[in-house]
Amino acid sequence: MKTLKITLLAAAATLAMGGAAAAQESPVSFNLGVASDYVYRGVSQTDEGPQVFGGVDLAIGEMGYAGIWASNVDFGDDTVAEVDFYAGVTPTLGIASMDFGVIYYAYVDAPSGSDYNFWEFSAAGSVPAGPAEIGAAIYYSPEFFGGTGDAFYYEVNAAAPLTERLSVSGALGRQELDGGGDYTTWNIGLGFAINDTIGVDVRYHDTDEDSLGKIGEGRVAASLTAAF
Repeated sequence: MKTLKITLLAAAATLAMGGAAAAQESPVSFNLGVASDYVYRGVSQTDEGPQVFGGVDLAIGEMGYAGIWASNVDFGDDTVAEVDFYAGVTPTLGIASMDFGVIYYAYVDAPSGSDYNFWEFSAAGSVPAGPAEIGAAIYYSPEFFGGTGDAFYYEVNAAAPLTERLSVSGALGRQELDGGGDYTTWNIGLGFAINDTIGVDVRYHDTDEDSLGKIGEGRVAASLTAAF
């Protein structure tokens, strides 16, 4: 689930590729990539299998954006893909870079009555800390995936350059569900910008919830993303 990719564009060298993103002159940008696993908030969305994903983003004025992003998924049923539609604004408040957005998650060929599709609203911000950035975000859904009711996700994250092309980043999050099954998740990884377009990310993910089974266990996922 893309969650605006505020914190991740498949986590692909977030800081190391920042210059390339800033240098784009066109209001339309594209991203595509592959990954060894699609991990969303610590949980595999592809039953520990590989992922192929891609998206299109449109800059609207100086602060607005909208886009669409898609990925294969494997939930052990007929669902074949996730398609996210999103929009938001990115104002600056003092030294803080903010992002307020809305996302609609749609699932292709989901079983009847599965209630997989859902809306989510987000507020995120980050501030510089020397060469690094630290941030926080909150997400709210009035009816989460699978019809599980109200859901909140809270996250703190940080990223820092190690060299001109290499960066380290990580996040600590808490998923809270109205119907129970709350859990904590975390990740840490390295991103490397091969050039101004292509980045590689290798990241460890884990959760503290045994009931999620193997898809919620600790894992390393690697991704290759192109943004242009």
